[in-house]
Parts: sequence; C-alpha cells; structure tokens
Amino acid sequence: MEKYVLALDQGTTSCRAVLYDRQGRIAGSKAKEFRQIYPKPGWVEHDPEEIWECQLGVMRSLLKEKDIPAEHIEAIGITNQRETVVVWEKATGRPVTNAIVWQCRRTASICEELKQQGLADMIHKKTGLVIDAYFSGTKLKWILDENPGLRQRAYKGEILAGTIDTWLIWNLTGGASHVTDYSNASRTMLYNIRDLCWDEDLLRILDIPAAILPQVKPSSGLLGVLDPGILGAEIPITGVAGDQQSALFGQACFNKGDVKNTYGTGCFLLMNTGRDIVYSSHNLLTTIAWGLGGNVEYALEGSVFVAGAAVQWLRDELRLVRTAAETEAAAISVEDTGGVYMVPAFVGLGAPYWDMYAQGAFFGLTRGVGRCHLIRAVLESIAYQSRDVLSIMEKDSRINFKQLKADGGASANNFLMQFQSDILDTEVIRPENIETTSMGAAFLAGLETGFWEDKEEVRSIWKADKRYKPDMPDDVRKKKLEGWKRAVESCISFRQP
Repeated sequence: MEKYVLALDQGTTSCRAVLYDRQGRIAGSKAKEFRQIYPKPGWVEHDPEEIWECQLGVMRSLLKEKDIPAEHIEAIGITNQRETVVVWEKATGRPVTNAIVWQCRRTASICEELKQQGLADMIHKKTGLVIDAYFSGTKLKWILDENPGLRQRAYKGEILAGTIDTWLIWNLTGGASHVTDYSNASRTMLYNIRDLCWDEDLLRILDIPAAILPQVKPSSGLLGVLDPGILGAEIPITGVAGDQQSALFGQACFNKGDVKNTYGTGCFLLMNTGRDIVYSSHNLLTTIAWGLGGNVEYALEGSVFVAGAAVQWLRDELRLVRTAAETEAAAISVEDTGGVYMVPAFVGLGAPYWDMYAQGAFFGLTRGVGRCHLIRAVLESIAYQSRDVLSIMEKDSRINFKQLKADGGASANNFLMQFQSDILDTEVIRPENIETTSMGAAFLAGLETGFWEDKEEVRSIWKADKRYKPDMPDDVRKKKLEGWKRAVESCISFRQP
C-alpha cells in the first residue's frame, strides 16, 4: 500500500496540509486562510483556537478528499510561523489571550529598555539575535506583565507557553507533549544557541519562569504521537522546523554557503554555515538551522518583514489588482517604475536596518505615474530588500554565493524573479515545487522513520524548474540601487509625531 508523509504548514495567513509520496511529489494539498487581528496600529494578533481548528480542518478534509486512511500516513512533519507566541492553561488547554504575532511591534518599548541597559552584546552572543520586538521573548514578557496574576500562575506550573509548533503539537498529542525543536527555540531570544539550553540569565532579565517553556528536541526525531481520536490512528510526529529553516532544508541547501530566499508574507534569506556559528557585524541574525543526526547546524539569516504582504496590501487595501497573479502582467506592461520607489516599512524595517519605527512610503511620484508603475515599484521593493540582505551576508560569511534558490508563493512571479537576478547580478533558481517550506518538514519527518534514507536521496528529489540569468547593464543596476538607497534613507528619517 502507498504510504505518505503528512506536512502541516502553519503560516502567518493560512494553514496548509500537504501529502508527499516517496518520490517527493505532492499527492494532495489543502489550505485555508484565517483571520488577522489588528487591535491597535502596529499590533498583530491571531486566535490560537482558530489556528488549531483551521489546521485540524485542512488535515482532515485533505485525507477525506483523497480517500487516504490515517494508517497510510507514516509520519507527520510540522513547520510554522516562528516567533508568534501562545500562552495557555495547562489544565484546560485554553489560551489565556490571543497569540502575539511575529509582525507585532507592541514590545518595542521593552526592547528599548533592554538596549539602554547595555544588554545588546550579551543577548547577541547568547542567542545570535538582535534585540527587536520581532522575537518571542519580549512578547511573552508582555503577556505575563499585562495579565494580572498570570506570572504567579506560571511560576506555579499552571501555565504553558510556546511558539506555534509547540501549540500544535500540544493539541495533536492531546496535551501529552510540550515540546519544540532547536530551530524554533533559537528564535525566542531566550535560547542559548551555543550551550543549547534556555538561558537562565535571559529568563531572569525578562522574568519568565523556565517551567512555562517547552522541552527542546532535534528537528528530526520523535516529538510526540498523534492522539488516535483525531484521525483514527496513532501517527508519530517526527519532524519540526520553523518555516524558514524548513524551507532551507526543503531546498536541499545542505552545504556550507548554500543560500535560499523564501518569498512569502516577508522575505527570509538563509545561508547554511554548517556547524560553525557565524556572528554578523551587520545586523544579520545567527540562528540554528536544524538538529539532525545528533548534530546541530547553523545559518545566517536576514529578514525582510514585508514582501508578499505588500502585494496583499495592493490587492485588499488599494484595490489595484484583484489577484496577486495580476501584478506580473501589470509590471511588464511598463518599461520601468517611472522613477518611483516604494519602501514597504509597514511594520518597521528588518535587516540590515532594524528600525522598529520606520513607516512605509512611495517616493518619486509625478503626475505621469500610473497604476502599473506603483505595482511594479512594489514588486521591485521586494528584490531590493533581498539584495540588501544578501550583500551583507556575503561580507559576514566571507562566502561569495554562486546562485540563489527561490521559493514561496511570490517566486511564481516571473517578473520579480528576473528583476531579482538582474539587481543581484546572480543566477536565481526556482524549483519545481515552490512549496519548499512544507517539503522541508516532510523531509525531516521522513528521514527519522526511514521513509527517505538520507540527505543524498533528498537532494536527488529536488528539481529545478526555471533558471533566471542576469540581463541588466551595470550602469543601470548602479543607478537603480542608488535610488533605492535614497528612498530607504528618506523613509528612516521620516517620523510621525
């Protein structure tokens, strides 16, 4: 009988379930969007119970639609939006508040206090991260601070916390497993990536009880067993990785110096640095890539907060397009942007700027600028931001990358991929399966059970779909990059009173 690995991909805007066969082909996929909650400007929340119900729903409907019994699922792999944090009651499993999403900036003031205390270097050395509201630690502190009596309950062991992978595993196992993996733990600003433990100094500084946090396990290994009441069978959960590390694995970036960029809600560029911890002197992040086969491997990461989300904004707020796919035709219908630059700093700017207070803006508007110029400027902004990150990634790692592997929904946009290649002056490769985030989770799960033998078999499964070669004159590239730099500087210098 045909066997499958089931990957659960819990993203920022949707829940997805994907079935993979032994050849790494998608045998079925189901996805559903869920609500985005914006209580105040700069605040972003999700309903944890809605996420669980959404993920459970797509998982069940996929198996029903494909008429695949649960007994045919060999293993489950999970990948997730990383820094979003959930806090719930241990006894009831009920969340005490909405999840605070990675995009949320409400803890910026807490981050400023930590910087003023001179803790930036210490936190960077321990966690590989910069102090920013992006990460889970200050979000968790905020929840404990703002809910009277909650911290006391946490110290008594009545409250549990975790990132989305932990929340899903808790529910999938009927409360039997309170765990996370190395990759997700490394995104909390609470985990010591060198000593591989929750850091006592950081927990004390943020007043977070260790008892509230999950046990940290390898990314490929037994993390729990599915409650048989959910699908009718016990299925091992054997793969977990944060979405960007999972995409790095799904792209078969197993060698030191391999680089991928996931074009999703944000843009996330990771370079595999092997077993070496490479610290950045240009505000990139040092993160754990995965734990596999008794070893931990690391990566350099640059995060662009707003990428596909800017296209979503064009669609939903400005109504300039009906679908994201329409942006490609609009962009190529004009020769250039007409001198327009768009800096999509809707939630601040990530690497290499790390400006929590920057706000988005269009620059260079004239009466001759039309709808298609604006659309093209938004797409180009995604490539510019990615180029900013890659240029400093090369400096920090002292590795000149030869190609960029692209994945994620926006990588289907041929204009964007060609412009990315042009502005980088480097080959960009898109794989046959651009859903490499779920693919990575499936690979990690299947390697543990023997569904796939080793990384070499995984590498043989990965196939390129299209290669984009740079075709932009050097002087044109230079002029465009100079304009982008001026736009970013202007964006950073602007502040709302």
